[in-house]
Amino acid sequence: MPASARQEYSGWYQWYFHTERGKVGLEQNRREICHLLWELWSPNWKFTDAQFAETAGSFDNPDFVEIVIHSYRHRYGAAAGDASLKAIERQLAGQPRINLPTIVLHGEGDGVHPAGLSEGQENLFSGHYQRRIIPAAGHLFPREAPNAVTAAVHELAG
Repeated sequence: MPASARQEYSGWYQWYFHTERGKVGLEQNRREICHLLWELWSPNWKFTDAQFAETAGSFDNPDFVEIVIHSYRHRYGAAAGDASLKAIERQLAGQPRINLPTIVLHGEGDGVHPAGLSEGQENLFSGHYQRRIIPAAGHLFPREAPNAVTAAVHELAG
């Protein structure tokens, strides 16, 4: 179903990747596109060139573009999934309740998925559930707020 105009706007790149122009654009401009997406996804994070470079090497993987394009197309039904996983995909489409202790971390400054999108999800879980908003963090909050991530993992593991 369509989202709000602002939400659709924030996902512009997903629709761009559904076109051949987007695929070629990502092939030719992968660092520029990914840098822009980092800025849009996490507007409060002022990452350095060195921080970006730590990840940017992975964009040179010869499979990078195919994997990214397939991922975005598959999530909207525009590309087939792995046939061996169809049964699992059908099961997940029914949104079975998750019976594991869960802590959801959501970046307050997420430029793609506003924090409000994770509200009201308690009914999807039958075990311990907690939702935490990470102040100022964006879509890449494991890099922006690693202490919040490790604290949640330790809490669940403890």
